[in-house]
Amino acid sequence: MSIRLIIVDDDPLVRTGLTFMLGGADDIEIVGEAADGAEVPALIERTAPDVVLMDIRMPGVDGLTATETLRRRPGAPEVLILTTFHADEQVLRAMRAGAAGFVLKDTPPAEIVAAVRRVAAGDPVLSPAVTRQLMTHVAGATTGTRRDTASDRLGSLAEREREVALAVGRGQSNAEIAAGLYMSVPTVKAHVSRILAKLGLNNRVQIALLVHDADPATEAEGARNGDVR
Repeated sequence: MSIRLIIVDDDPLVRTGLTFMLGGADDIEIVGEAADGAEVPALIERTAPDVVLMDIRMPGVDGLTATETLRRRPGAPEVLILTTFHADEQVLRAMRAGAAGFVLKDTPPAEIVAAVRRVAAGDPVLSPAVTRQLMTHVAGATTGTRRDTASDRLGSLAEREREVALAVGRGQSNAEIAAGLYMSVPTVKAHVSRILAKLGLNNRVQIALLVHDADPATEAEGARNGDVR
């Protein structure tokens, strides 16, 4: 089965380049393009994509607003943000809205193709290095109210689920979490699924953001110092 993809960017040259690049992959089918976030809902109705590659800065309806609207829809496609910045407030808001990750516009073509495949498979595109950048940004922006709310939500998890959530917050893969917590990868996946269901979240990126909202410094630091078993 091919991955059905739509590209949303206000620059026609960027759209053309991405279409040429991604359309050359045997397993990716470009089913639509849009130049404005306002065009996205109708385009999705017509094309039923699996993934939306979304520019974040566009005139009219920007990619952030379009992502927030899109991810509230039942059965919404995954959103992969296309941006020129590693970590700014708009990227963070897109992650909170349920975007599965982001790629920079100067990312090598092969990596963009791989990112689309990963998102289509349900895996977030957010490397540990980029996660650390984002969380540093979060640490400076977290308010007391947000911290208290996030702590209460994490407190609703069972102990083992919370350990897994902390590990996700450090940007660890399922295999790394399994090794660190002495459990199987399928067990880690089951815990992640339960965490998402309990907390009403879309993906692992939102788990990581919630962990760092709860305590940007000590949640992750405590886990690094051996509190996660």
